[in-house]
Amino acid sequence: MYREHTIGVVIPAYNEEGFVGEVIDTMPHYVDRMYVIDDCSTDGTWDEIQEHAAEVNRPLDDEETFKFREDSVEALTDGGAAFDNRVVPIQHEENRGVGGALKTGYLRALEDEIDITAVMGGDGQMDPDILDRFLDPIVEDDADYTKGNRLLYKDYREGMSKWRFFGNSILTFLTKIASGYWKMMDPQNGYTAISYYALDNVGIEDMYEYYGYCNDLLVKLNAKGMKIADVAMPAVYGDEESSIKYSSYIRKVSRMLLGNFLWRLKMKYLVLDFHPLAIFYVFGAMTTFVSLLGLGWSIYSKIAWNNSLFVRGSLSLMLFMTGSLFLMFAMLFDMQVNESKEVQIHD
Repeated sequence: MYREHTIGVVIPAYNEEGFVGEVIDTMPHYVDRMYVIDDCSTDGTWDEIQEHAAEVNRPLDDEETFKFREDSVEALTDGGAAFDNRVVPIQHEENRGVGGALKTGYLRALEDEIDITAVMGGDGQMDPDILDRFLDPIVEDDADYTKGNRLLYKDYREGMSKWRFFGNSILTFLTKIASGYWKMMDPQNGYTAISYYALDNVGIEDMYEYYGYCNDLLVKLNAKGMKIADVAMPAVYGDEESSIKYSSYIRKVSRMLLGNFLWRLKMKYLVLDFHPLAIFYVFGAMTTFVSLLGLGWSIYSKIAWNNSLFVRGSLSLMLFMTGSLFLMFAMLFDMQVNESKEVQIHD
């Protein structure tokens, strides 16, 4: 336990042979349960998970028990694990993606009524020594959900390639709009922690199962009025190979974010409560779209029939400015509504 809270960690693993075992072995002693999900790997990942799980779950002798408790005290925790078996190996019969693996782990954590459930990848990129920084804001009731942020400092993103940084920046901007968390950065960061209350109320059963699960979860958290915290952390990349194809990744996630954005506006500002910013967003988007159509028609008629561009172009420009103003006002209102829902942890 950690500060009187039971802690679970979901560890999704797909072809992580040579990495996932170390993740299990280096997990802090205060972690009560590890849900290690083999997402139908084609290498020796499942065998490695079972081997290390058997070692961790075996009964401790008196000397090992004393050392375990001593380490727990040094880590400012409340003692040993709350479950007999700390590692729960789970194997998918078919590959469901990272989001699907997380969904499986999250649902098991809900069954076990774990107070705080963190996520650490099976590739060893997430430092277990800083897990407490993700737990503290939730324990202290400053946040319902915490996530890593590798973009805050230049030194922290040195290990990130320019292409990855560019793609992450685009998705950060799109996720800000879709989720309503305007201070949030690095939404693709998978190092996270969530409270039992948030996990139980956010609708995990419907969570997106492709790589955009992080973005999808942020939108759902905002719609439910949950508080989030960004935890600054350095980017770490090892010898593992990423299975993400960015051409299809950005396309799929962007489409998902658009649908989630419209759903959030409906649920948060029309169904659960009312705020005119939803109408501002819709009117602004429609007006801007019509203005662009008008500008395109004006240019076509000028080329095809040599019609005057001034009148039609001026009207299109006025419509564009009007639509843009409504969109900016909608964003401003959205920022104000959600300002108290975000915390930045820099240290």
